[in-house]
Amino acid sequence: MKRNWLVIILFSLILSVTLLGCNQNEDASTTNGELSVVTSFYPMYEFTQQVAGDRADVSLMVSAGENAHHYEPSAQDVAGVSKADVFVYSSEEMEHWVESLLNTVENDDLVIARTADGVDLVDTESSDLAHAGEQNEESNANMTIQGVADHYHTGDMIELTAELNEEAEYDHWHWYRKEHTDAEWETVPNQGEAEFEYEASGESFELRAALFDDSHNEYAASESIEIVIDDHNGHHHGDDEEGEHDHDQADSEESSQGNEHESVQSVEIVGLADHYHTGDVVTLEAELPEDVNYDHWHWYIRENDTEEWETLSDQGTSHFEYKTTGKSFEVRALLFDEDHNTYAESEPVSIIIDDHESHDPHIWLDPVLAQEQVNIIRDALIEADPDGKDIYEKNAEAFNEELQTLDKEYQDVLKDVENRAFVVQHQAFGYLAQRYNLEQIAIGGLSTEVEPSPSRLGEISDLVKEHNVPVIYYQQGANSAIAETVATETGTETAALYDLEVLSQELQDEDLGYVEAMRQNLKSLQLSIK
Repeated sequence: MKRNWLVIILFSLILSVTLLGCNQNEDASTTNGELSVVTSFYPMYEFTQQVAGDRADVSLMVSAGENAHHYEPSAQDVAGVSKADVFVYSSEEMEHWVESLLNTVENDDLVIARTADGVDLVDTESSDLAHAGEQNEESNANMTIQGVADHYHTGDMIELTAELNEEAEYDHWHWYRKEHTDAEWETVPNQGEAEFEYEASGESFELRAALFDDSHNEYAASESIEIVIDDHNGHHHGDDEEGEHDHDQADSEESSQGNEHESVQSVEIVGLADHYHTGDVVTLEAELPEDVNYDHWHWYIRENDTEEWETLSDQGTSHFEYKTTGKSFEVRALLFDEDHNTYAESEPVSIIIDDHESHDPHIWLDPVLAQEQVNIIRDALIEADPDGKDIYEKNAEAFNEELQTLDKEYQDVLKDVENRAFVVQHQAFGYLAQRYNLEQIAIGGLSTEVEPSPSRLGEISDLVKEHNVPVIYYQQGANSAIAETVATETGTETAALYDLEVLSQELQDEDLGYVEAMRQNLKSLQLSIK
């Protein structure tokens, strides 16, 4: 009996010691556990992983397939950063939402690493399809606009011609309009010739024409003229004219008041990019789930949901092309039947104009600037975890040596090339171009889902010929049949470049890190830069 009691007492002592040890280990794990680091988007995540190694738990906020520009942090994100030791991001120009996030987070001990600190963000734009608008000082040509009527009614076709007082070899025309004297001039889309055809849309406006030379400088320009729209207080000259002119004014009312159809069909708008720059051409397509016999489309835009919808008079098909003017806006499409009732309509979609405050945020695509970002991350981890200083410094040095090797590879390959220009869909490679004395040319707004119009293809073809371009580059993951169409029409090939804004499925499938993706970029660039 005594023996049994002794066994029980001994077992109890062993169990108590074991439990005590477990509690002590649990407390130690809580006290001395891994550093918690939250990073904003993919390059920040990879750089931090390289520096932290196994000593920190590094998480990615903007997950696979999402875009860092217009990400909206969730309540879970706020909670995660509130519990973290370190938060790593690039810049407010890239991650616009960071300031509001940090204002919400309650964490006085949080170490914040802004990896763009110490790097001067600059406007790296070299060239694009927007015109500089500089006057050619050698030109003495005068231009007049012929054919202006005393006034027009809503729905009338305005037909004008820009005429020069001398012969000119140039044929690159642009027309501009503004609603009033204090407004800014806006490019009228799909008007690339001396002849101007435009359906009056209900509001008077000012109009002018300009002719550009081969260097995209303004060769000649007209004085502005006033296009007067006078519907005589809604009363037109006859029944036929009334039926013709009242339709456009009624479109918006019909779309909001209902129609004779039992239900309005849904329209999907495809081709929308994450964001555009000022001067980009937005190319969209309205798609129905089934074929119909109607083809009377109207497109509407407004700056925000407090404004009235405005009809775009020159957009009468399912295809939409519109040159941006610097302000974000909403757009929607409606299809009308033969009785002018709304047959189908889309939900409004937002066209985000983001010029990054004229500063290019893509500094991680320069292997030299990437090293500076790595150093800022290293210092932030040391601040949060001084005991890990040696590990963080060793890891940062090792990764920076990889980046230095990458930089050397770029220098060696690109130092003696003669053709230094490359054409991109997305203007993200400005720092890379500056570092290695290249010229980035952006085809702003080119969609890989919607085939551009013949006039837009003509613009791209002119650019290809001007720069003798063999390849047009698309963001990795964005290539499609449309890319091949553009390539066929312009006589070029297509290739992909990684901008690394998004942790793409291909990066994950191929297990490609930053260095490997940048080497792929170098290989792709050699198709054009030779």
